Amino acid sequence: MNQKDWTLFRLVALFIIPLALTCCKDSQPNMQDTIRAITVNIPGELPWSERMALSAMKRCPEAWMNDFSKEPQWSYTHGLVMLSMIKTWEATDKDIYFDYARSYADTMILADGTIRDYEIADFNIDHVNPGKFLFSLYENTKDEKYQKAIATLKRQIDWQPRNKDGGFWHKLRYPWQMWLDGLYMGAPFYAEYARRNDQPASFDDIAHQFILMEQHARDPQTGLLYHGWDQSRVQRWADPQTGLSPHFWGRAIGWYAMALVDVLDFLPDNHPKRAELVAILSRTLDAVAKVRDPETGLWYQVLDQGGREGNYLESTASCMFAYAMIKGVNKGYLDERFRATAQDSYDGILKHFIKVDGNGEIHLQKCCAVAGLGGTPYRDGSYEYYISEPVRDNDPKGIGPFILASLEFERGPAVER
Repeated sequence: MNQKDWTLFRLVALFIIPLALTCCKDSQPNMQDTIRAITVNIPGELPWSERMALSAMKRCPEAWMNDFSKEPQWSYTHGLVMLSMIKTWEATDKDIYFDYARSYADTMILADGTIRDYEIADFNIDHVNPGKFLFSLYENTKDEKYQKAIATLKRQIDWQPRNKDGGFWHKLRYPWQMWLDGLYMGAPFYAEYARRNDQPASFDDIAHQFILMEQHARDPQTGLLYHGWDQSRVQRWADPQTGLSPHFWGRAIGWYAMALVDVLDFLPDNHPKRAELVAILSRTLDAVAKVRDPETGLWYQVLDQGGREGNYLESTASCMFAYAMIKGVNKGYLDERFRATAQDSYDGILKHFIKVDGNGEIHLQKCCAVAGLGGTPYRDGSYEYYISEPVRDNDPKGIGPFILASLEFERGPAVER
């Protein structure tokens, strides 16, 4: 490419594409064509957040196609990606990101507010997670169907089964069980609803969920948190004395850490349990930092078993920890000492997990596709189980946190707190 061509390319990348991105808010029917046009070549001059957002949109021009979906589904993974798109829109004011997230909501939410592919009676706390980005959609469109869907998800929270200590069951079919994952799925939505609807008593319940989980799941030797806790102790994966699952799964603790930094955005500054949640965040990430791989700054699938055969450096958890750390520092929830750790880990993600192809498309490699406890076929929580789950590229559970982490690195610390 000669100097003239290069100059023209930069003009297109830096000015014409951003203009196109801001001019399509009222052209929803043509959005897929717009996406295809602007992602033929994704400019390297754009920040990492936008490069990944555009790459995800290129792979899935229909928003419901995320998570390798063959048909529309109401899923926590879609909610995570759409939230990252909304946050990218807020940072850039490029409406294509807002419209992309809205297109998922409009596919899944009918005119009367009914949510497709959702059954409240399942009491699956994962299904609350997509509600987070609906707050922004309603605030910016005033479309009542979003508000009705939000109310439905809040009704699930109100009736979610609880264990004897008041902790939410993960799902109706997982009785008496709390998983670290569940804190991310339910608590930030619950907290934002409470803040927007002036329900201060809810914050006591929200704080209780985190405190209860840490009280039971925290290992006193390492400070790490076990993936799940069965209060009834009847699950085969549960320790007969503690009810805990046997290992420290990276992404489970990543969900919990992300939940904390997101809930703190809504928890009142004068709430009596705020300092305790901040302390939980700090000691959890201190424990996590101690088990980083020293050469790459990244984290293993099973956190404390780095040298064990079959274990591997895993990208979704690494993105989650980087996000929780850098946001925690930027917002003043964490000590400044975490900034260098977060930056080192983010650099490791870019070096070891990010692949850029010839047209600028960004790929996130080495993602654990899925992991859980119990169910059919039965997941026993063993080391052999965690390392045997499929590994794939571009899993939304990594893409969303990568975008969110990138936005935090690009934003920098808050001027006022």
